Amino acid sequence: MYNDKNSKKIVETIQNWARSHSIWVLAYGTGCGAIEISPTMTSRYDAERLGFRGAATPRQADVMLITGYLTVKTVKRVVRVYEQMQSPKYVVGFGSCTINGGMYYDSYNTINLLDRYLPVDVYINGCMPRPEAVLAGLSKLQQIIREGNANGAEKYLENLAWYKENQRKIAPNWIAKAPDLNW
Repeated sequence: MYNDKNSKKIVETIQNWARSHSIWVLAYGTGCGAIEISPTMTSRYDAERLGFRGAATPRQADVMLITGYLTVKTVKRVVRVYEQMQSPKYVVGFGSCTINGGMYYDSYNTINLLDRYLPVDVYINGCMPRPEAVLAGLSKLQQIIREGNANGAEKYLENLAWYKENQRKIAPNWIAKAPDLNW
C-alpha cells in the first residue's frame, strides 16, 4: 500500500545515492598534504571515475577537503568558506594535522582539533596520506552519504552557539567584526 512515509524514504534513498556519486570537492590546501591532491585527481588514480570532481568555488562544492595544519588565521578563512557552501555540505579532514596538529601540535598558533570549529564527516589519517588513503576516505564519505548519516551541516546549525564560542576563544575580535553568514 502507498503511503507518504514510504515515498519520502524512497526519495531520500535516491537522493543520497545520487549525491554520493556526484561529489564536487573544494580542496583547501593549508599545508604539505595538498601535494597529494593532484595525483589523486589525475590519470593514475583518477578520482573522477568514482564520482569526485574538483570545484572552483565554495558555492559549487559539496565537500571541503582541508589538507594540512590550521592556524588561527587559516581557521578563520576555512569557517568563512564553509559557511559559503550550499547544503548539504561535508568536511573531510586530511592528514594528522587536522586531527591533532601533526608535527606542529605544540605551536602557539596551531589549531589541534578541527572538529571543535567545524563538523568533520570523515578524517583521513596519515602524514601525508597517500592517494590510495584519500580515495579510501572519500569512498567512506560516499558510504556515509548513501546511508544518510552525513549530517555535519545540520550538526553545525544545531550547535552553532557552541561552534561560534570555540571560534571566539581562538580569535576573540574576529567574530565581532565579521558579518554573520549563517543563513
